[in-house]
Amino acid sequence: MGAPLKKGQKDVAWPCAKKIEDKFITQFPEDGEIWSFGSGYGGNALLGKKCFALRIASKLAKDQGWMAEHMLILTLTSPEKKQYHVTAAFPSACGKTNLAMMLPKLPGWKLQTIGDDIAWLKPGDDGRLYAINPENGFFGVAPGTSMDSNPNALKSCKKGTIFTNVVLTPDGDIWWEDMGIKAPKEGVDWKGNKCYVCADDPYRMGPKPGMTKAEIKASGYVAAHKNSRFTAPAENCPVLDKAGFNGLFNKKPTGVPIDAILFGGRRPSTIPLVNEAKSWTHGVFMGSAAGSEVTAAVISDQIGQVRRDPMAMLPFFGYNVADYFQHWLEMERTSADATKLPKIYFVNWFRKGDDGRFMWPGFGDNSRVLKWICQRIEGQVEANETAIGNIPFAKDIDLANNDEKAKFHVVKEDLEEILKVDVEGWKKEIATVGASYDEYDAKPSKDSTVKSTTAHRVPKALRQVLADVSAALAK
Repeated sequence: MGAPLKKGQKDVAWPCAKKIEDKFITQFPEDGEIWSFGSGYGGNALLGKKCFALRIASKLAKDQGWMAEHMLILTLTSPEKKQYHVTAAFPSACGKTNLAMMLPKLPGWKLQTIGDDIAWLKPGDDGRLYAINPENGFFGVAPGTSMDSNPNALKSCKKGTIFTNVVLTPDGDIWWEDMGIKAPKEGVDWKGNKCYVCADDPYRMGPKPGMTKAEIKASGYVAAHKNSRFTAPAENCPVLDKAGFNGLFNKKPTGVPIDAILFGGRRPSTIPLVNEAKSWTHGVFMGSAAGSEVTAAVISDQIGQVRRDPMAMLPFFGYNVADYFQHWLEMERTSADATKLPKIYFVNWFRKGDDGRFMWPGFGDNSRVLKWICQRIEGQVEANETAIGNIPFAKDIDLANNDEKAKFHVVKEDLEEILKVDVEGWKKEIATVGASYDEYDAKPSKDSTVKSTTAHRVPKALRQVLADVSAALAK
């Protein structure tokens, strides 16, 4: 990643092309090769990560009958010492690392981390899917990571960690926005320019001395890039499930058996807090229909707009997306016992009210949703069977240890609201999902300029679910 500098030797920047058209990150699935040129972004410079472990591996998985997915893996233990293993697929910068290392708010529940970004899942002889984490560490978004939001992530950075595009302080330390500690008086920002502590907010920095918080906000300036990162060894994580991380379950190298698969994204409206699929096929439909606000983790001029991101794999497919959907469907057909496949859910921690505030506190409160999921797996709780899936009744979301005087807590009225089905909103949602299916039919790849008017690539089973949901919403 670098080399020691001799006294007086000038450092050089990572060789990074200034124009997007001069960056090339190319995978050759048939040969298993990766060529990367001109990119300074970690996901494209660390070639074993997204390029191999997802893009190349997803093609290997299709050919060999397993799955390579953009998913965290966690171990959740109930107060009764029952273990559950969960994977979750969220787009980059949508909370995978936070969920993977969460400190549960619910008393008696324990969460351990196996991985925060990539999962390889293989069908077992018993019909279950078994998962391993192919990575050796964590590649997390720095801004917003603090001892309040994700203490375990911050503790994972205590040694042997690489920080990119953050602020360098005069004493050789690092800093970023919303880190929860006061900014240094001055530092070097992610562009290599000097930055200075804000005049009226010690937790902000600006490009000039004496700037106010309002002036910094108006300028759009950030001292650490919104997608600045930390790359930390997994062994640093205080809640690491060491056996699961090493691919062991019951002391056998099988990977861990997955009980639930979660899909999700940043959706300020329409999408409820949690929605359970009615079947494996319905769950695949949920994943295929996933959409999220574009974040700073994406090179795009559409930050904040919703885009379709099937299974959070849009940037990482190693082959045609419709064929990828079919591969997911095949997991049920070829399973030794399809009743043992994981239950599938869609979650949304990011609903907003009309006033723009988040209606769900997220972070440790997400354990309340995970508990409900575990109860559904065990058949211990009923659900509201709706046109879009099975949704909790508000009374079944455990609100133990919900301090209503705390800054972030569950507001009961908000909980009721984010568990409702917005029928008109869902009609629009389904229409855009159908449009995305038409696009997948028309183009052999997302970069293709040639469109077909006759191709039917999207599996008929998913088209049928789309029609069924649309009809149910129309009643």
